[in-house]
Amino acid sequence: MSEITKNVKKTINAWALFDWANSAYALVISTAIFPIFFLNNTDPVINIGSLSFTNSSLWTFAVSISYIIIAFITPILSGMADYSGKRLHYLKIFTILGSISCIALYFFDVVPLWLGTSAFILATIGFAGGIVFYNSYLPLIVTEDRFDRVSAKGFAAGYIGSVILLVFILWMILAPDTFNIPGSTVEEQGNNASAIGFILVGLWWIIFGFISFKNLPKDNRLFSEENLFTKGFQEIKSVYGELKDQPDLKRFLWSFFFYSAGVQTIIYVATVFADIILNFESSEMIAIVLVLQLVGIVGAYLFAFVSDKIGNKKALTIMILIWILICLIAYFCTGKTLFYFLAGLVGMVMGGIQSISRSTYSKMLNDKEDDVTSYFAFYDVLYKTSIVAGTLAYGIVDNLTGNLRYSVLSLAVFFVIGLYLLSKTNFEKAMAN
Repeated sequence: MSEITKNVKKTINAWALFDWANSAYALVISTAIFPIFFLNNTDPVINIGSLSFTNSSLWTFAVSISYIIIAFITPILSGMADYSGKRLHYLKIFTILGSISCIALYFFDVVPLWLGTSAFILATIGFAGGIVFYNSYLPLIVTEDRFDRVSAKGFAAGYIGSVILLVFILWMILAPDTFNIPGSTVEEQGNNASAIGFILVGLWWIIFGFISFKNLPKDNRLFSEENLFTKGFQEIKSVYGELKDQPDLKRFLWSFFFYSAGVQTIIYVATVFADIILNFESSEMIAIVLVLQLVGIVGAYLFAFVSDKIGNKKALTIMILIWILICLIAYFCTGKTLFYFLAGLVGMVMGGIQSISRSTYSKMLNDKEDDVTSYFAFYDVLYKTSIVAGTLAYGIVDNLTGNLRYSVLSLAVFFVIGLYLLSKTNFEKAMAN
C-alpha cells in the first residue's frame, strides 16, 4: 500500500461527508419513518406457513436476517478489498446497492410483503456492508491523538445531514398539500409522502457519497493470485488467533459485542415502541426523532471531551450505565413526557458510545496498519453479529409475550454483561501490546 498522508483536512472532511451521506438511511429508514411505515402497511399478526408473527417482531427479525447475511459476507469482501487494494471500490458498490434499495422501498405497499421486505434487507446490507471499509479509513487518515475528535466529527456530520433530510421528509408528511402529494385522505397522503421520502434517501446517499469519494485515498490496486473469497475468512480466523495473545483487546471486543447488541436494537425499535406502547402521533414521533438526533450531536462531542479528560474506559462505563438506566425507565414508562426525557438520554449516549468505541479500538490496533482492514473486518463482523443477537432476543421475547416492555428489559442483560467485561479490561495494557 502506498503511503497515505495523515491529518489532511480535505481528506478528513471527505471521510466525515460519507457519514453525512449514509446516515440518511440510519435515521429515515432504520429509525424514524420506515419502521412506522412497515407497521402501518402490514397486518398486526402475519402468518407465514404455520407460524404467526406480530408485525413488530417480524420487523426486528428482518433486521436480524439483514445482519446475518452481512456478517457472513463481510470477511469475503474484506479479503477482496485487502488483496485487490479496492477499499474505495467496494465502498462504492455498497453505496449503490443501498441507495437503489432505498429507492425501491417506494413500492413497498404495492408489492408482496416478501419483496418489499427484501428491499429493506438489501438497503440494510448496503449500509452495513460499507461501514467496514469506511471505518478502516480512520487510522489511515489521522494520527492516534486525533481519533476521538475525528470519529466524533463523522458521527456529528451524520446527525446533521440526516436531520436536514428528515425534517424535509416530515414536512412533506405533515403538509402534503404543499407538495401536491396525491391521496384521498390525509393518512394516504402521509403514506405516499413517506414513500417519496425513501426515494430522497436513496438519492441523498448516492449523491453525497460519490462527492466524498473524490477526496478519499484512492485504491492501490493489487493483483493477487490468492483466492480472494476465502482469504477474508482466513484473515478473520487469523485475527481471532492473534487475540489469544491479547486478552485485554479480546475482552474489550466481547464487551463491545454485548453492549452494541443493546444499543443497536434500541435504535432500531425506539419508534416502534413509542408507536405501539405509548400511542405517539406522527407529530410527536417527529419530536422524539429530532431529540434523538440533535442531542446525539452534542453527545458525540461531549463524550469525546469526557474521554480526553478521564479516559476511554471511564467514558464507556458511564455511557453503559446510562443505557442500563434507559432500559429500566422504558420498562416502567407510561407517560409521554417521561419518554421524551428517555429519548434525550438515548440521544446523549447513542453517538457517544459508537464514536468512542470506534476510536478506542483504533487506539488498540497500534502499529497494525498493514492489517487494519482485517482487524476492522473482525470488529465489524462482531458488531453485526451483536445486532443479530440483540434483535433476535428482542423479537423472540416480543413474539412470546406480546409485550414490548419485556423485550426492552431483556436488553438490559446485554448491557450488564458488557459492563462486567469492560471492567475487567486493562486499556493501558491493550494499547501497549
